[in-house]
Amino acid sequence: MTRIHDLSTVDMAAAVRTGELSATEITAHYLDRIDRLNGGLGAFVEVTADAARARAATTLPNGPLTGVPFGDKDLVARAGVPTRYGSRAFADHVPESSDPLAAALDRTGGISLGKTTTPEFGLTGFTEPRIGPSARNPWDTTTGAGGSSGGAAVAVAAGLLPWAPASDGGGSVRIPAATCGVVGLKPSRGRLPIGAGLDTYDGLSVNGPITRSVADAAFLLDVLVGLAPSHRAVTAPGSGPFIHAVNSPIADLRIGTTLVTPWDGDVAIELDPAAAAAVSWARTVLDGATAGVTDAPWRPQGYPTLFRTLWRASAAMLPLDEGALSIVEPLTAWLAREGRALPARTLVSTFARARAFERATIAAFADYDAVLTPALAMSPRPLGWHATDDPERTFDQQVEYAPHTSWVNVAGLPAITVPVLPDGTGRPWSVQLVGRPGGEATILALAATLESARGILPHPAAWTA
Repeated sequence: MTRIHDLSTVDMAAAVRTGELSATEITAHYLDRIDRLNGGLGAFVEVTADAARARAATTLPNGPLTGVPFGDKDLVARAGVPTRYGSRAFADHVPESSDPLAAALDRTGGISLGKTTTPEFGLTGFTEPRIGPSARNPWDTTTGAGGSSGGAAVAVAAGLLPWAPASDGGGSVRIPAATCGVVGLKPSRGRLPIGAGLDTYDGLSVNGPITRSVADAAFLLDVLVGLAPSHRAVTAPGSGPFIHAVNSPIADLRIGTTLVTPWDGDVAIELDPAAAAAVSWARTVLDGATAGVTDAPWRPQGYPTLFRTLWRASAAMLPLDEGALSIVEPLTAWLAREGRALPARTLVSTFARARAFERATIAAFADYDAVLTPALAMSPRPLGWHATDDPERTFDQQVEYAPHTSWVNVAGLPAITVPVLPDGTGRPWSVQLVGRPGGEATILALAATLESARGILPHPAAWTA
């Protein structure tokens, strides 16, 4: 018999609807796994077992995720549940009301099991907060999980959750998904009714799912798009347009590929041979299944200064007074002070240059239906590798590890990371597919083709029982 944590999200939701499984069975199964395994993984910072069991025993809303567990990223407030934002400054914070995403996911019939681990305020591409345990890569727990949705990716990879909602402002869905060997989908800016990027001053951060399969990512995108009355709601597993797009024909699609990053010449980028091999394998598969894959002549200019300013500015509005700045992590305090010191003229010109970069990037890739890149440049980094007391060096290290993600946020494009080739240890290396504006259906279909071609990849053996 198939174990509950081996089910896809689509199949799990369908099993609840048909009565084959109950919400209480599923909830109990995952809570047991969290209780046994989370201590060695750091996926959750708060487990709301009693609340989850109580919700599972009630009459749940009839929605697309009825009875399906998930975990709130610890940047998302849930009423009555400690929400610490990965920070000692909010160690005792218990919000009275839920953020829109948490409330909307409740309306889908899903069951929150707690809070997944995040770095302080989600500011970094690694998840090693000083307030609590680090998120550990299930393939090798001496290495980190990436970030900022590190806990979410660990939970999905190790079978502590069937899927996890996450957010991505510079790679925060795709980096941990690629690190942990699962699927991470970042939608286009403006695609979602909640967490669309349009409600932030820089337009970078959007919500997206982390899943075990491309079909699950497509299903969850259908669900996320349907979280507001202005969109057609998904009412059952498999009923939305994106999951149907997974099987769309791709023979006429034109694919570009590039190993270029906008950081070239600013930070020393060295592409691991295994990352290059993953791209080469994916290129071969797609070249035989589409109208062809060709090198994309992309030479972006001026990006490093642009994004360094945006990174500083991202911390300027954190709710931290001088007293709080004295107890947060050194990197956070430095970023907040740097961001608040930026002149208004600098910020306005930076946002203008970001929009110019968006236009130039879309134009550069206009001949392609999607662009293939590496997901990560390096193998997962050892815990403690990042020089968190040296902010400038920490920034460069994040770029060295994941130089192919942040530009997608600035350009507002959809992207998906999908595992393709295992290395000598069995850990899969991933590639990234970037689509045109609103091109989620295309990259989902291409990612499904790669997923099908690679066959079944093993899951981390230590966490399968």
